[in-house]
Amino acid sequence: MALVGVQENGNGEMGFSGIPLGTKNKYRRMDSELPEASDDASHHRHQEGKSKNTRKYVFACAVFASLNSVLLGYDVGVMSGAIIFIQEDLKITEVQEEVLVGILSIVSLFGSLAGGRTSDVIGRKWTMALAAVVFQAGAAVMTLAHSFEVLMIGRLLAGIGIGFGVMIAPVYIVEISPTVARGSLTSFPEIFINLGILLGYVSNYMFSGLPAHINWRIMLGVGILPSVFIGLALFVIPESPRWLVMQNRIDEARLVLLKTNEDEREVEERLAEIQLAAGNPNVDKSEEKAVWRELLSPSPSLRRMLVTGFGIQCFQQITGIDATVYYSPEIFKEAGVKGNSNLLAATVAVGVTKTVFILVAIIFIDKLGRKPLLYVSTIGMTICLFSLGISLSLLGKGQIGVALSILSVCGNVAFFSVGIGPVCWVLTSEIFPLRLRAQAAALGAVGNRVCSGLVAMSFLSVSNAITVAGTFFTFSAVSALSVLFVYKLVPETKGKSLEQIELLFQNEHGWQGSEVELEDVEHLVQKEMTG
Repeated sequence: MALVGVQENGNGEMGFSGIPLGTKNKYRRMDSELPEASDDASHHRHQEGKSKNTRKYVFACAVFASLNSVLLGYDVGVMSGAIIFIQEDLKITEVQEEVLVGILSIVSLFGSLAGGRTSDVIGRKWTMALAAVVFQAGAAVMTLAHSFEVLMIGRLLAGIGIGFGVMIAPVYIVEISPTVARGSLTSFPEIFINLGILLGYVSNYMFSGLPAHINWRIMLGVGILPSVFIGLALFVIPESPRWLVMQNRIDEARLVLLKTNEDEREVEERLAEIQLAAGNPNVDKSEEKAVWRELLSPSPSLRRMLVTGFGIQCFQQITGIDATVYYSPEIFKEAGVKGNSNLLAATVAVGVTKTVFILVAIIFIDKLGRKPLLYVSTIGMTICLFSLGISLSLLGKGQIGVALSILSVCGNVAFFSVGIGPVCWVLTSEIFPLRLRAQAAALGAVGNRVCSGLVAMSFLSVSNAITVAGTFFTFSAVSALSVLFVYKLVPETKGKSLEQIELLFQNEHGWQGSEVELEDVEHLVQKEMTG
């Protein structure tokens, strides 16, 4: 074994190795330092392994929490095709068709409103379970329905369940995610909505060849299956650490944070931040301002949050995405596509496009930020909606018109999935203070569902009044307004903790979104912390 000689002399001269020399010669075996190096390497491997396990655990939690979103997506996708056969089997009118399609979104607002308070009482995790159970009941009723009235009862139940689900999933994920991955993980519900839509389209295509009195029942009944996986998920995912802190269950919250954060040193800091944001647990709750009272008479900073959160939720829907998805067979029929099989095959292409492009958002939302994706999304949607109007109004039903219409619809859903689709839910879940987050997010979800229902329930009637092309010109104009809204009223939140984002809205200049650079946000946070 090699030896290293280190000569020390009294004048403190440095030897060739750069080590002070002394009066004695000391020899050390090189392998005498190996245990320390070996310990460092072992520690590094341990940390890498822990980091990998943490990321897998958080990923699994986000996936399982997003399963409720599959239910909404599947319902949207499957109803676009099932309604063709329901109309044939139950002989419903066009107005009943609109009501049947749109009522789910309207009713889901009650689930979303109740979901905020429910999740504060029983927890985020068990609210997701409640959502799955209520939806299952509704799907079962719809599958067995033999009249329009019974079908409507099933739609009402399913809508309430979906309202619970779409409200709670983003809140849960944003509260359990580490800051560095919060954007991409909170986009998961939107991924699963898109996956559900695609599965609904595929289900339509697969079962369309069966008799009309059977096929739509199977299409709707398949929607029960995701709920089974949600039940299994409850044995895997933990409760939200922020909800646990609100219940003064600090030790349990610490255990969850240890599982979901890679750096143990940050856990205590994060826990302290959450406790501060949640308020002093020793304060008598009867003396605190009621949450809904605070939302209805907000402070200036909370008003800014509500304008941003509620506004982006409404713009997500009033640009017509649900009309495009629910009524894509009617749109393609107007463009010149013939035959139910061809119509449903074209909708599958829409579903594939919508699902594939959501992955782009997942990749870039924490790299580029929320605002750049919103710009790409809203500008792209404006162009595609306008081109669809041009195609339907000027190009007729020839091959060029059909091709441009399909391309425009696919382009619209692609740009939607890249930006405003997922970013809308991310923003709404991360901008509100902890004590208000669940119910404020519920309010945003209500705006989303109301707008969705109004669009879905009026699309056919409006199209009859001003033509399908005129309807999409209108959607294009609304989409152009959404670009302005993003520019003026949506700040960048990438890379900020939830508590730092709260500080951002206390500054009117920061809220109005004129800054895009994160350094400016950092200056604001530092100013607030030192002020």
